[in-house]
Amino acid sequence: MQAIVLSAFGAPLTQQDIARPGAGPGQVLVRVHASGVNPLDTKIAAGQAGHAQAVLPAVLGIDMAGVVVSVGADVAGFAPGDRVYGMTGGVGGVAGSLAEYVAVDARLLAHMPANLSMREAAALPLIFITAWEGLVDRAHVGAGKTVLVQGGAGGVGHMAVQLAVALGGQVSATGSAGQRTAIEGMGATFIDRDMPVEDYAGAGFDIVYDTVGGAVLDASFRAARRYHGHVVSCLGWGTHALAPLSFRAATYSGVFTLLPLLSGEGRAHHGDIMREASALVAAGKLTVLLDPARYTLSAGSVSAAHRALTERTASGKVVVELME
Repeated sequence: MQAIVLSAFGAPLTQQDIARPGAGPGQVLVRVHASGVNPLDTKIAAGQAGHAQAVLPAVLGIDMAGVVVSVGADVAGFAPGDRVYGMTGGVGGVAGSLAEYVAVDARLLAHMPANLSMREAAALPLIFITAWEGLVDRAHVGAGKTVLVQGGAGGVGHMAVQLAVALGGQVSATGSAGQRTAIEGMGATFIDRDMPVEDYAGAGFDIVYDTVGGAVLDASFRAARRYHGHVVSCLGWGTHALAPLSFRAATYSGVFTLLPLLSGEGRAHHGDIMREASALVAAGKLTVLLDPARYTLSAGSVSAAHRALTERTASGKVVVELME
């Protein structure tokens, strides 16, 4: 089968003919139709993501959408012909989705809703799972909770906004002036990202989801509500002073979405989360913002997809399409 292979960090991606896998016990063999491209893919390729534990040579591609070809032993709930998607590999030595076929741990997969295209499906898994783990698993978002999403028009951000709205939160989101229409269209109150946190936080938010990191996470600590506020970040990898959070008697959680792929622990929960995504999409409560550019399974096209992220020219999620 054809695949895009990273042979050395910082080296050009190459298209190679590699062995087609089979479905082992607990696995599903999927014919890949589309592969989502995330900023993490570009960092892995450049050798700047040690936490992803990539094993070379590597087939990248964390997010996948496709059709089941065969199922291995001890697999229930999937059959040949099923349309499936999930966050399935590309890290820690687990084969990614930039290949014509991939053998996937069935626990990571969910059935795609009928109203979702392969391209849309491949864009969803990592960003939706990251949003869910922060808002639901860590912060327990619910009806009436006030929620601030830092970076509300970004990949994880626009998932977090829609998820919080769907679950009854009173949602505000930061962004640039050009992102105001998109943020308000998702049901959130727009806040200019350049506004000082003290000018908009008021008594503070029950939940603050930081998807930006750095100084924005520091500001998020100051935006939390006293006693009951909870700050979540999917980019809390720097050194930060906890005093502003402590003085509010508020709490903090980090989100590391790769952990089930790297450790094997919690994979079934990722499948559960993807089933929640399917339900929201089917109900018309969740859509994904796609970059209009189209990319295919060739080294040059995938490299161009990576550049669209590193050079920040993409407007929405980037997807490589292997089949129409």
